[in-house]
Amino acid sequence: MKAKLLITALMASLLTLTSGCFLVVGAAAGVAGYAYVDGEIKTTEAASLTQTYDATIAAMKDLEFTVTDKSKDALSGHVTAQTANNKTVKIKLKYLSKTSTEIRIRVDTFGDETLSRTVLNKINSQLSGGS
Repeated sequence: MKAKLLITALMASLLTLTSGCFLVVGAAAGVAGYAYVDGEIKTTEAASLTQTYDATIAAMKDLEFTVTDKSKDALSGHVTAQTANNKTVKIKLKYLSKTSTEIRIRVDTFGDETLSRTVLNKINSQLSGGS
C-alpha cells in the first residue's frame, strides 16, 4: 500500500515538473473554450477554414499588425504578423470539417497569453460579424 502511495506521489511530482503552463478557460464572448499550453493557445471554432482565414486576416488589419507571411490551401492556413513592439504572432489554421477549424496562436518563442487571447478574441469578433 505504501509503495502505491509513493509511486502515485512520484508520478504527480513528475507531471508537475514536466508539464508546461496549462490553462483551460471556459466560455467567453463566443469562445467555446481554449487551452493555453506551452506558450500557445489552441481552440476549435465552428467556422469553415476559409471563414476563419478571412477573419484572421481582418483581425490582423483591425489590430494594425503587419502581415509578413500568409498562405492557405484546402487543409490548412497560416498567418504571421508583427506588432508595433516587434513581437511575432503566428497563427496556424487546420481544417477539421466543413464547419470546424482548429486555431493555434503563438506569440514569439515562449508565448504571451494576454496578446494571444487578444488576437483570438479579435478573430472571434470577425467571425461573428463584428469589428
